Amino acid sequence: MTREQLNKLNSTLGRYKSAKQKLEKRVIQAENWWKLRNSFEEKRSLFTPADAGFHSTTGWLHNVIVNKHADAIDSFPAPVILPREPGDKKEAEILSEIIPCVLEQNRFEEVYSNVCWQKLKTGTGVYKVIWDQSKLNGLGDISISRVDLLNLFWEPGITDIQRSKYVFHTQLEDREKLEKMYPALKGKLKGNGLKPSRFLYDDYVPTDGKVCVVECYRKEKINGRQILSYVKYCGDQVLYETNGESLYDHGLYPFVFDVLFPVEGSPCGYGYIDLCSNSQTSIDLLSTAFVRNAMVGSMPRYFSRIDGAVNEDEFLDVTKPIIHVNGNLGEDSLKSVSFSGLPTNALQVLDRMIDELRQTSGNTETATGKVSSGVTAASAIVALQEASGKGSRDSIRGTYRAFQDIVSMCIELQRQFYDLPRKYRILGSSRAGMQFTVFSNEGLKPQPVCNEYGVDLGLRLPVFDIKVEAQKKDAYSRLSQNELAIQFYRLGFFVPENAAPALMCMEMMDFENKDRIMAAVADNAEAAGSVQSTVNSEQ
Repeated sequence: MTREQLNKLNSTLGRYKSAKQKLEKRVIQAENWWKLRNSFEEKRSLFTPADAGFHSTTGWLHNVIVNKHADAIDSFPAPVILPREPGDKKEAEILSEIIPCVLEQNRFEEVYSNVCWQKLKTGTGVYKVIWDQSKLNGLGDISISRVDLLNLFWEPGITDIQRSKYVFHTQLEDREKLEKMYPALKGKLKGNGLKPSRFLYDDYVPTDGKVCVVECYRKEKINGRQILSYVKYCGDQVLYETNGESLYDHGLYPFVFDVLFPVEGSPCGYGYIDLCSNSQTSIDLLSTAFVRNAMVGSMPRYFSRIDGAVNEDEFLDVTKPIIHVNGNLGEDSLKSVSFSGLPTNALQVLDRMIDELRQTSGNTETATGKVSSGVTAASAIVALQEASGKGSRDSIRGTYRAFQDIVSMCIELQRQFYDLPRKYRILGSSRAGMQFTVFSNEGLKPQPVCNEYGVDLGLRLPVFDIKVEAQKKDAYSRLSQNELAIQFYRLGFFVPENAAPALMCMEMMDFENKDRIMAAVADNAEAAGSVQSTVNSEQ
């Protein structure tokens, strides 16, 4: 990588950053709202002075995001790997046990939570799935992390990050640390003039002694094969490059976008703050008016003549029973300031604004766990929550699609790098206790195809389908599943003699783990039939 090529990359990065300014501004404003700094944004938009007095900053929008995040955590994803060919069934079962271990070692639940916050606030959450050679004492392993949207740059106008010509990921690193890692570059590491946008932090974050390190990914074709080239550089010094080799065999950018509300012409979307900020602003302005009006009404005020005879100090001191006056006390020496409260329709407008925010965001009372009086049956509560939670389920389905891409990248990285066998602890049933599995990429490599009529059919690559299920569920969902199981038991679905009508009934139904339960009922009926046949033959 020559200096001219680095200059070309920096020029491209500058263009990408310039095209992303509006998005970065919106993301930073959304973060200010999340930190209940919305009064700052309101005052700037309304051109009021910063010291205009009290401003109410209610938490209705904050509550919307908190409840949506709780819905996402209740539906924490778990992968199920399914084979596409019979010969890959065993490998798919092992992957279904190994992938959750890899996710747990990466503290994926914490990463998932942070990305969900990012998605709900700014409209876009971003994962990064890479191979970290420094893990496991140099053996290396998969690394999954959250990416700051302000540090990621792509080609303007594209909606799929995989279609971008370049993808840049920047990070501020300590110069001394880099010089220890690369002693030959001591005194040569300088910035490239790029200043990434930053959030409004509560703490002062100095940038002295920091340099901007750029990771540049590019898809290109070499000898008819698409590869993912990679270069990591600081200023005009290259720290690492692939030199014509593909960084990853899957040839994809290691970034996965999880979008809330998509927009055309961008891989990013907008979030609940963008959607509900106007309603929140109206609520805050009305709440501010109510509080100021109440404060004015709670403290009587008076007009006092300049030549009045009342001792104002004694008048304001409520502990003194006597107030001295000088001369005759006229009726116009002190006069109370008239006060009129806000009309009742103002309170109705405030309630309508709150209801508008709830309806727009889908954060209704039923969705947050409140139901109207008289509704006590679990099935009725579940039905109400299912109807009110359509928006959350739609958002979670998008998160599951992103999770499928993450798991797919994990499998491809295992296929490429898991040459040495590794041991994983698998939690078995309560009877089996702990189990340990040895896993390598031997079963993921291209497999020979059986000869047909003496013709070698070459090799095939094991490919798997990824199904995502909710690992964690809310209490009402579990209660509904338990009630369904009890009803199956009471109706005799598990009695071997009733297997045929029970299977026909289940075929028309839709519930979780349907295939597994139907298979268990069929196996139970088959086993009972075999026992009965044995008894009849003995008789």
